Amino acid sequence: MSNLKWGLAAAALCVCVLLAIRTSFAHSPEALADQVRAAETAFAKTMADRDFAAFGNYVSREAIFLGGKGPLRGKAAVLEGWKRLYEGPKAPFSWTSEVVQVLDSGTLAHSSGPVLDPDGRRVGTFNSIWRLEKDGKWRVVFDKGCDACNCAPAS
Repeated sequence: MSNLKWGLAAAALCVCVLLAIRTSFAHSPEALADQVRAAETAFAKTMADRDFAAFGNYVSREAIFLGGKGPLRGKAAVLEGWKRLYEGPKAPFSWTSEVVQVLDSGTLAHSSGPVLDPDGRRVGTFNSIWRLEKDGKWRVVFDKGCDACNCAPAS
């Protein structure tokens, strides 16, 4: 291999290493958690805005939503199952993220928080798993809600 080819190969390797270092600093766990929290907030806003088309932008093609009548597998099933929740002028519920954790790899995240009825009373808790997809957007791959617990405090 000529010196020019070795030099080009070494330069390419240096560029790759520098980009990897830059990417790791630019995407700290805190910065990634902020991205997921922003995605979750925008996702919830689709319900408040009654914007079903926008809702679909946050659902992964492979999504599984676990709920009352069994799992909704795949984006088409999720959209079909949730369409009725976007009908009418008022949202039947809202949600907000309280806890977000992102894997060190920056590819998966968990978001969780309260589900509120139209009067602002907590009626449940949601848990969503988000995946950073190839197009650079965070989308929900798993979602599960549960009823609010009315448990007595531990003694």
